[in-house]
Amino acid sequence: MNAFVLVAALLALAVIAPLLVPLLRRREGLPTASLLSVALVVLIGGGAAALYPVWSNWKWSQPEPAADAPSAMIGRLARRLEKSPDDVDGWMLLGKSYGVVEQFPLSVRAYQRAVNLLEKSGDPSLRDKRVDALMGLGDALINGGLSDFAGRAGRLYEQALELNPNIVKVLFYSAIAASERNDLPLARTRFARLLEGNPPPEVRRFIEQQLQGLDAQLQLASKGPVAGSASGPQVAQAGAPAAPAAAGPAVSVPLRITIAKSVADKGSPGAPLFVLARIPGQRGPPLAAKRLDARFPQDVELLSSDAMLSGTGFAAGQEIEIEARIANGGSAISRSGDPFGSARIKAGQPQRTAIEINQLKP
Repeated sequence: MNAFVLVAALLALAVIAPLLVPLLRRREGLPTASLLSVALVVLIGGGAAALYPVWSNWKWSQPEPAADAPSAMIGRLARRLEKSPDDVDGWMLLGKSYGVVEQFPLSVRAYQRAVNLLEKSGDPSLRDKRVDALMGLGDALINGGLSDFAGRAGRLYEQALELNPNIVKVLFYSAIAASERNDLPLARTRFARLLEGNPPPEVRRFIEQQLQGLDAQLQLASKGPVAGSASGPQVAQAGAPAAPAAAGPAVSVPLRITIAKSVADKGSPGAPLFVLARIPGQRGPPLAAKRLDARFPQDVELLSSDAMLSGTGFAAGQEIEIEARIANGGSAISRSGDPFGSARIKAGQPQRTAIEINQLKP
């Protein structure tokens, strides 16, 4: 900050000097404008000094961080790495430190530097360190909202898994990544392998839920009609309670599905139409689903009894998101280029909701 104040003062002098020269120059028959010169210096210099603290965003009253404060320690580490740019451990520590103070873009930069150095070295003895660097980079991207499991962060976890498939955290994150990009068989294999490792009870419950949802989606993709019909899957653990929706009358969501001319030719011949209900903003297996012939316009009655999993479905008055999608791949697994449309509605309303298929999956 002291250097900035010095530079600012020099710039102010650079502005004042050209104005003082003509005022102080003696000319024949004319006195020097000494008082005006003093006033000019006070007005420009003093005015700048007085106004800058008011208009700037610098916290002038904020004390300097203590020597043992996290920001001070991180600053010292960053300055040391300027002199030792090949210190892999230092860059990884810097990435972790930035993550602790939630400066995730800087954490990403530090971990990326460590990854680059490790890849450049090519030393096989540094395999586990490469795994740590890739995982740290992936975590920073996820925590900072800079990527998701289906994007760059997921690819980093896949690289880490290739280097060491026996690290539980790597296997867990790569299983989620496979599920997010709709590689359901691979995701199921990885979650099943995690279950074989006898995880803690709370982790086991989460993995079992993931397996249950994946089984339902895979069965939907392979057998066509979904739960609620005679041939549909009823995926549930032994002793699990029946779905609440099944205890009373099924809640109906009446729909009218149409397709826009702009995407009418984007569906593959014979591709099925999937109508899915989800909690808005939530990924994973849908609450309910139907597989139908792709003909338009088409009236559809999606029911809470079309639930894919025992204990799911939807209730009257619940806000849900309905997606109608032409599955060019022939299965419930979404693919880039699939035509789709969606709408948010409240379940149980008597009026028919219109959904137009007018977009393509990215």
